[in-house]
Order: sequence, then structure tokens, then C-alpha cells
Amino acid sequence: MKKFLTILVATLAISAGSCKKDYLELATNPNAPSSSTPGAALTGALKTTADIINGGGFTMYAAWDGYLSWSTGFQANVALLSYQITSATYDVWSPLYLNISNYNALYNQTTDASYRAMAEVMTVYDYQALVDNYNNVAYGDAIKGVSVLNPTYEKGSDVYDKLLVRLDAAIKSLQTLSAGAQTANSADIMYNGNMTKWLKFANTLKLRLALRQSNVSGKTAALKAAVAATQASGYIDESAPAAVNPGYLNSDANNGQQSPLWRNYGYTQNGGAQANNNQYQANSYAATKLTSDGDTRGFRVYTLTGGNIISTPFGGTTPPSSPPSKVGPGILQAATMSAFIMSPAEALFLQAEGVQFGYITSSTSTAAALYAAGIKASFTYDGATGVDNYISQHAYPAGGGAAALQAIINEKWKALAIFGALESFNELRRTGYPNDVPLSIYPGANPPNQVTRIPYPSVEYATNANVVAGEGTINVFTSKIFWAK
Repeated sequence: MKKFLTILVATLAISAGSCKKDYLELATNPNAPSSSTPGAALTGALKTTADIINGGGFTMYAAWDGYLSWSTGFQANVALLSYQITSATYDVWSPLYLNISNYNALYNQTTDASYRAMAEVMTVYDYQALVDNYNNVAYGDAIKGVSVLNPTYEKGSDVYDKLLVRLDAAIKSLQTLSAGAQTANSADIMYNGNMTKWLKFANTLKLRLALRQSNVSGKTAALKAAVAATQASGYIDESAPAAVNPGYLNSDANNGQQSPLWRNYGYTQNGGAQANNNQYQANSYAATKLTSDGDTRGFRVYTLTGGNIISTPFGGTTPPSSPPSKVGPGILQAATMSAFIMSPAEALFLQAEGVQFGYITSSTSTAAALYAAGIKASFTYDGATGVDNYISQHAYPAGGGAAALQAIINEKWKALAIFGALESFNELRRTGYPNDVPLSIYPGANPPNQVTRIPYPSVEYATNANVVAGEGTINVFTSKIFWAK
């Protein structure tokens, strides 16, 4: 295990002044990012990214995407179950901009090319998450402190274009850095200073940005050319997972030193259930999907009662006859487990789609082989058995086309079960797959279709009212991210 790191930084208290300080946490004000050494800033920022992706901020997507149901032992969460979503319901805007502000501070406080390249890649990562949640967002005017207190929004499609340019510059820098001698850097809690692995991660992120826009036909040719230009840099797989670990411990000190997924769905250091462990249980849709046709992952994704998964439909209010299943040992492996920024399975399925649809040209691997590798990576991570039998029953479609896309995304949905809820929900909205994810059956819910996006948060209406008002009324069933189907 990597040496446990403790970083003490000054915090500018704003509205969250009474909140507990999280270990390795940096600034709580995007206009006044924390000051520290480049190494400390990098460690804290990467740890915070892992918290955002693996913490409780995206749990609603795990429910809407068919992985989890609201606990029948708790009072109903009406906003979640009946889609009564307002600007006060969810806010992933603030933590992402806070994280960006600290990567920006890191970039500006050093001339070291490796720190700057890592900061740029992670800034792109965060901005993509912002667009994928909110569509049009502040970009060029963002993170300028008191000089621009009311940043204007840019169209999500334009932000994506600028992210690709920004990422290409980082990739060029990483290509130079990876060609030189590399030394371990303990401040880099994802790749330990290995610029070759950072290059592969950046290139995989670029592929994700390109494929996410597959429905925007006017961009396809340019995006394929952009991906082809750097494909020789390679992509991540099981040998280079994008996973963060600052030295997690099974400790509740400093607001918790456990891996964020464990803190989200797991247990306290004394074995008590964390809040979302109590409030969520197995969804019948995923429990069936992940145990059918030779799939054994469900028995690892969820806990078992008498060898069975005890589940409920999303929105159901009748408690099951036995204690319901929770997030299981294939997902919650240990309090000290690393936290994925991008899993090998996700990266392999991105590559499968890239090869299938002409974004990547490969003489060494086919879309079918990458598809199978993605499934194997998922089974390996979950600790499930029988992968060869499963693949034989889920052969890659020989004809390609729409059938191939459906197969890839369906398998990606299974591979991202629970921990990758944001990305699987993004793919559901982009492709429509899986095409049978059930809507809430909570009495009176009656949704017309799946949620298409969440509203801008209350903080924007309070501090940037004129700009956010220009976006008009956000409807959670009809307002779409620009890349959505």
C-alpha cells in the first residue's frame, strides 16, 4: 500500500463553513483555490476527483439506470422515485468546478511539464462531466476569480470542441515526457509519475469525447481524423487502469479515510452501514440481467441471502420477505480499494466501438476481440466465474452495425454496474441501450420517459441568475445534452 498521505491546507470558509474537513481536501471556494506545493495540490485534486466520481453525487443515476432501488425500509425519496427534480435536488456542478479550480491552480503554480500535463488532462475530464450533466456550461469565463463573477455559458458542443484541442496539447506534451526517463512520483496517486500511462489515459479520454458525439453527424469525419492522429499513443487496459489510491485506510478519522465507493455504499470502520448502504438495495432489473444467460456477476455485485439476490423493482414500496440485497463484495472489495477514474472494461469497450465504427484502425485487434476483453476485465474485477461460457453465449454480432453497438453498450452497462453509474447513464442517453431499463413504478410517478438531464443547481440561480436564466426552463424529460439520442 502506498504511504498514507496527510495534507494540511488552509480553507476559505464560505457557506459550508460548518462542514467537516475531508482528508486531502483542497479549496471550498473556486475563486480562491488552496495554496500548496505542486505535489500536494496534485494529490489532493486527484483524490477529490475520485471522491466525486465514486461518492454519493451520482447515486441517482445508479437508480435511474436500473442498478439500485430505494430501500423499502425507508420513507420514500419522492424526488428520486417520482422525478420531482428541482434546482435544489442535485448539485454536481459545485464539486466539479471546485475540482477544476484546484487543477487550474496547480497548472499556474508550476512550470513542470509533467504536473501541467496531468492537470490539463484532469481538467478536461472534469469539464466533460459537467457538460454530460448540464449541457451548456461556463468554460472560457470560468475559474477567473473575482475578475469574472458572472461567467457566461457556452454551448456543450463548443465546449467539447475546445476540450479536444486542449487534450491534444496535453497529449503532445505527454508524448515528449513519455519518451524520456521516468521516475516515480508519489504525489501522483493514479500512475505514480508514469507519463506513458498518463498518455494512454489521455488518449482514451479523447476517444470517449469523440464517441460521445456519435449522434452529431456533422462532426463525424473530423472526429475520426482527430482520433486517428493519436491512436499510436495507445489506450488503457487492465495493465494501466485509471485508478486513484492515496493510501486509503479503514478509518473514520478526518471525515473518513476509506475508499470513496466504500464510504458511499459500504461500512464504517466499526462495521456500521453507511447512509447509502441503508438507503439503497438491489434493483430487480439488474439482479435479473446480471444472473441470466450464464452471467454470474450479479452474485458478486450484490450481497446474497441464502444464496439468492433479494431485490425490488425501482419505485416499489412493498418490502421483500427477506432482508434485501445490498452492494456486494465484487464492487465493495475493501475499505482500502483503489477508486476508478476510468475502468479497464470501460476503456476496452470504447476501443471496441472505436474499431467497429472506424474511429480506430487496428491490425492487431478486432472489435470482437476488444469486446471479449472488456467482458473478461469486468468478470475479473467483480471476481465472477464462468467468463468463457458467458462469452460463448454472447458472441459479438457478425454483421456489425446497430447490433454491434447494442451488444457493446449492453455489455458496458453490465461492466459498469453501480460504480460507473454516470458513464452507463450517459451511454443510455446517447444510444438508448439497454433499451428495456424500467422506469419508476412509484404510485403517481407516471414518467413519460427516462430522465434526460438534471437542472442547474440552486447556487447558480442565486449567484449567476441572469446567465442561467438565459438557458430557459430546464425540463428533466425533454431537455437534452447535445449528444443525446
